[in-house]
Amino acid sequence: MDDKTKTIAMGSLFLSSLPEGSAKKVLAQTTEMEYAQGETIFLQGDPAKTIYIVVQGWVKLYRMAPNGAEAIVGVFTGGHSFGEALALSKQVYPVAAEAVTNSRILCLPTSVLTNMIHSRPEVAISILAASFHHLHSMVFQLEQLKAFSGAQRVAEFLVELCPVEKGACTITLPYDKTLIAGRLGMKPESLSRAFVKLRKYGVTIRQNSAAISDVGQLHSFGTGEEKLQAGGAAQEIS
Repeated sequence: MDDKTKTIAMGSLFLSSLPEGSAKKVLAQTTEMEYAQGETIFLQGDPAKTIYIVVQGWVKLYRMAPNGAEAIVGVFTGGHSFGEALALSKQVYPVAAEAVTNSRILCLPTSVLTNMIHSRPEVAISILAASFHHLHSMVFQLEQLKAFSGAQRVAEFLVELCPVEKGACTITLPYDKTLIAGRLGMKPESLSRAFVKLRKYGVTIRQNSAAISDVGQLHSFGTGEEKLQAGGAAQEIS
C-alpha cells in the first residue's frame, strides 16, 4: 500500500475517529481491491462481513424497490467509508453497492474489529461515530427532499463539488446525470429543468462539466438564503 493510499484511508471517517496507533493497526489488516465500472461490490441481502474505505473512484449504495425501481441511498468517493454500522450486528446488507467508475477500495473484515474491541474499546466508539455520521447524512438528505426544491438540491450538490467557497469555478460532474438525479431524489427530466433554472445563477452545463460564475451566490440560493426569481433565459448545452 503506497503512502497516498494510506493518507486517503487515514482521513476516512472511520479511521480518523481512532487514535493513530489503533488506526494504523486496523489499516494494516485491510485488503486493497479493484472494481471495474458497473461491477457489483455486494448485493442487498448479502451477509455484512466487510467495512469498505473508498480510495479512488465512485461507489453507489442503492436499494431495489418491489416494483423494480432503483433508489439511490448514497454515493461515496475517495476518503469515504461505509458498512461500519453493521460491523457488530452480524446482519445482512440492507443495500447493494456498485462501482460507478473504476474504483480502488480497501476492505476490512468485520471480524478484525470484533476481535480488537475487547482490548481497544475505542474501536467500538469509532464505529458508533461513523454510524452517527451516516445517520446524520440521511436525515440531511430527507430534509433536503422535504424542504428544498429540485433546483436548490442541485445547487447544493454542485457547491459541494467546488474547491472554492466564492468566485468562479469549473467542475467535472463525477458521474452520469441519471445517477445524479437519483442521488437527489429527482427524475432525469427534472434534473435538466433544474439546470435550466440555475442558468440565472451563472451555472452552465456542458456535457460532463459545470461552469459556475459565483459559488457563493449559488450556495445562497441552495440553502434558501436567496430565492430564485422568476424569468431568466437558460439552457443546458449537451
